[in-house]
Amino acid sequence: SVIPPSEDANVDAAGESNRCGGVAVGEGDISKAMSKEIRVQAGLDYQVRMQQLALAKTALADSAAASEETNANESTNTENNANKEMVVTAFEVSGDIDYSKLIEKFGSKPITPQLLKRLENVTVRRGTVDKLHRFLRREIFFSHRDLEKICELLEDWYGIPPPAEDGGETNDTPMNVTATKPDKPCPFYLYTGRGPSSQAMHLGHLVPFLFTAWLQKAFQCPLVIQMTDDEKFLFKGTYSNDDAGDGTGSDPNRTGDNLDHFAKLTMENAKDIIACGFIPEKTFLFSDLDYVGRMYPNIVRIWKAITVNQVNGVFGFDASSNIGKVAFPAIQAAPSFGSSFPYVLNQTKENEAAEANDTAATLGCLIPCAIDQDPYFRLTRDIAHKLVPKHHPLLGKPSLIHSKFFPPLQGAQGKMSSSDANSAIFLTDTPEDIERKIKVHAFSGGRETKVLQKELGADLEMDVSYQWLRFFLEDDKELERIGKEYGSGSGEFWSTGKVKGKLVEVLKELVGEHQERRKGISEDVVREWMSERCIL
Repeated sequence: SVIPPSEDANVDAAGESNRCGGVAVGEGDISKAMSKEIRVQAGLDYQVRMQQLALAKTALADSAAASEETNANESTNTENNANKEMVVTAFEVSGDIDYSKLIEKFGSKPITPQLLKRLENVTVRRGTVDKLHRFLRREIFFSHRDLEKICELLEDWYGIPPPAEDGGETNDTPMNVTATKPDKPCPFYLYTGRGPSSQAMHLGHLVPFLFTAWLQKAFQCPLVIQMTDDEKFLFKGTYSNDDAGDGTGSDPNRTGDNLDHFAKLTMENAKDIIACGFIPEKTFLFSDLDYVGRMYPNIVRIWKAITVNQVNGVFGFDASSNIGKVAFPAIQAAPSFGSSFPYVLNQTKENEAAEANDTAATLGCLIPCAIDQDPYFRLTRDIAHKLVPKHHPLLGKPSLIHSKFFPPLQGAQGKMSSSDANSAIFLTDTPEDIERKIKVHAFSGGRETKVLQKELGADLEMDVSYQWLRFFLEDDKELERIGKEYGSGSGEFWSTGKVKGKLVEVLKELVGEHQERRKGISEDVVREWMSERCIL
């Protein structure tokens, strides 16, 4: 900045001013400038002026630095905002998830109240379950592809009309399920799966299996569960020449890779899956490494129907990807077609399965999955007609029902990960582990002080404990009360501590019961579930 001249400066007749430290001196007064008093005063004022100029220079420097810092912060904020942008692919989930935008981006459809009524009509009103699953009631499963066509198949199977679209009651009255149960098998099957990447599964892995177990009970339909140990090796496997067999030891001819590691994870994960409560006689659980031969004809057909460019465009592969990654989508797509299970989904003897597979070839397929798995099946649906007969009721296209992501402990956005032990509750955690993780690591939407919490209430959307209760607390009225009290800072559940305490109670019971069921599941039991047998 510029320091202006003093307002009391005297200006001579010529309009010029001779200044000595703020004292005006005319031409006739030059001798006065030589006096000691004037020189001392001039020196003092000169020092003051230099200090002012120095301060001004410092102020300019600080202003420039502040400007640079602001620009840097703006750049950082822009970068952070970019980092928060929603990314949902088959291999990555990050950022702030907007599920309405996901529906628009992926081209799926929201699950409407009318569609829920149709589901209720073919499940609750048939007497197979008491009420719709909490995941449906709370829009945790929120999106679908052709779910209404699955309802049509069930309505035809039961011989009932759909509910009225105006919201009124259907003219169909509650039925005697035992007396009117259809004689022929369910016209579709369920298909879900698990990529065994860790020995211990966490609660996020449990969500689709809990829902699939409910769907199986509600629809009384067969279910196939794919264990993609091959995929995990292709994407995460390793090789070391030092580990290869040298002709000696207990395994002299071993290879140097860790493919067997993922096969062992399949066995451990299968125990957790079985413990979710599926119907044994209607469930076939299989490892790709073991069962792929049965599916191979359909895998070849899918390879023929899809180009490398299509796969790369959907999944982002490039020339550096191993060929197994590019080929794998066909292996995950193959179980979408009943003909991949010529004996399991067919009422024939085993030696006739390969030829007489008319039943399997025309079955519909419903896939419950997290929405990040949708790209696999969008690609599958595009070429499905090439793998089925013309009279297939859905033209071969698998139907899908999508779930939202189960949030990690550190924040209510994004997806839980097995790689961060403190972001998840594992099915092997002790009661003490559960309590510690929730109390220490669960992100709170509560306010900074008791006064603010009482005044404003918690941010329920950001509060992990409340969001987890939406997944696992069965009682709708209790959940509503907790949300109302916590969100307003009043009542029994006014504080974060109270809500976390409730979640700890719910999770200890859930995980404890799961661990008890898992104790009775041996490797021999797993092999029984993996035995190839008819499950219609």
